[in-house]
Amino acid sequence: MAQPPLLQLSGISLTFGGAPLFDRLDLVVQPRDRVALVGRNGSGKSTLMKVMAGLVEADTGTRTVAPGMGVGYMEQEPDLSHFATLGDYAASGLAASEAYRVAMVAEGLKFAPGTAVAAASGGERRRAALAKILAEDPDLMLLDEPTNHLDIAAISWLEAQLAETRKAFVVISHDRAFLSALTRATLWIDRGEVRRQEQGFAAFEVWRDKVWSDEDEARHKLDRKIKAEARWAVEGISARRKRNQGRLRALAAMRADRAAQIRRQGTADLALESGAKSGKRVIEATGISKRFGDRVILAPFDLRVLRGDRVALVGPNGAGKTTLLKLLIGELTPDSGEVTLGTNLQLAVFDQNRAALDPERTLWETLTGDPAMRVSGQADQVMVRGTPRHVVGYLKDFLFDERQARAPVSSLSGGEKARLLLARLMAKDSNLLVLDEPTNDLDVETLDLMQEVLGDYDGTVLLVSHDRDFLDRVATTTVAMEGDGRATVYAGGWSDYQAQRAAAPMRPTLRPAAKPAPEKTISAPRPAPEKSAPAGLSFTERHRLERLPAEIARLEAEIAKLNALLADPDLYSLEPVKFRKATEALAERQTALSAAEDDWLSLEERAANS
Repeated sequence: MAQPPLLQLSGISLTFGGAPLFDRLDLVVQPRDRVALVGRNGSGKSTLMKVMAGLVEADTGTRTVAPGMGVGYMEQEPDLSHFATLGDYAASGLAASEAYRVAMVAEGLKFAPGTAVAAASGGERRRAALAKILAEDPDLMLLDEPTNHLDIAAISWLEAQLAETRKAFVVISHDRAFLSALTRATLWIDRGEVRRQEQGFAAFEVWRDKVWSDEDEARHKLDRKIKAEARWAVEGISARRKRNQGRLRALAAMRADRAAQIRRQGTADLALESGAKSGKRVIEATGISKRFGDRVILAPFDLRVLRGDRVALVGPNGAGKTTLLKLLIGELTPDSGEVTLGTNLQLAVFDQNRAALDPERTLWETLTGDPAMRVSGQADQVMVRGTPRHVVGYLKDFLFDERQARAPVSSLSGGEKARLLLARLMAKDSNLLVLDEPTNDLDVETLDLMQEVLGDYDGTVLLVSHDRDFLDRVATTTVAMEGDGRATVYAGGWSDYQAQRAAAPMRPTLRPAAKPAPEKTISAPRPAPEKSAPAGLSFTERHRLERLPAEIARLEAEIAKLNALLADPDLYSLEPVKFRKATEALAERQTALSAAEDDWLSLEERAANS
């Protein structure tokens, strides 16, 4: 016997001031459903989830929950004002005998239930909200961006928990890897319509592109038919006026149909302009360390960043990723060691805390009030990569409409705030880009564009992110911060790091292979030369020999990525500039690899014969 649906929405219509957000929406969630809820920023994902949770009442329509079934909702900004600690909030829906569940979940999510609400960060509040719904274990979980502010270890734990549950859930997330691993159906909000496909998020992009392609073809056919019928109306109506009134009415209906079609929202016009070229060596960190009180954040650590590198910093929350980032760009002074910055650097920073945004200022004031964007004597102009632009026109590039230009920043969603920060960041010339959690709250299409923009960017990128898919697509080098001050450098992105870490005990002792590339753990104090360093070499040569395996592995990984890019037969004709840059980069890295291999063989031979 078929089970009744857990939740059913019938004929739901909802309007916030202007055009309807939803119109006569029908939606069903079945027992054990695992559903991804996707759509552009501002399309109404969070609002629809609140309607499903019963927190927002629709203008028309009904919401029906099966008798005896519980629906839990994890919101992005939970109200903890009536609770002393995060644990009190997380356990507020449980009987006293079940409070132990909060402690179990808190261990997996790595948050302290005893933390006072007044002292908790936004990320800790979000984890408390997630712990609350997981501990309550309702029949249907509605999860709004549960992966935001979680580190990769906590995301993996959450992924495992949801993979094992027999309860239904609907989830909003920007994390492709998370959605692809867990979901078996997809709800897609597109221009007020909610479509459902009985496949998980992994199949979403193919489905979306097919829907859009079919729409474009149907629109093209309708346009041709309207054009033909309009010509007939002008040329032939006088002779057949009475008997062809029906055809005229059909033409009017077609025109009304075409006018009613809602054009798809465009993508944000993301663009990064490299400033003057930096020196080849961008950052040289030698033996740098940092501690706060008794806590070691970073043990002695070496890193060289060359022009064009994309260096990702990964690790648990609190491991010191942002601290290392600040050390590398000179914002913090190391306790020991030295950071040397290259010549002619132009820095641009994306801040995960959105501290650069004043919630009381309007979007207009946020851009025109930025000294780097101000145009002297022009209150309605902003300077965008050396060219004056009208502020509203530039905001439209990032999908803001004219009404939002005068709205306060506090009225924006998380994704809209991220786009506003990108608008400020991308207005400036730069050759060193620092991105601290840039992927939070961005929709799939904007993430795709950001990846393309970073791929074409001539400068150097330092990146902190917990988005595994994004790391794989962008990073050429990964620095893993694993706690207790330990930092390890790996070639490639997240998947490369995982493969190299797993294969580390089996790596060769002579020449490093391309895959798995050997890692170089650089957090431990350097051993005394007389005990472990090869004899017969100078100190500089010994140091060079120690660094060469990681350098060779990095170059090989970059060459492999460039070869894969250049293997596209259409690249030269469709994107000649990208083809030229990739060809030049490939030649440069092949030369560097050959030189590094020669150095390694020469030094290793001298060390072995001494």
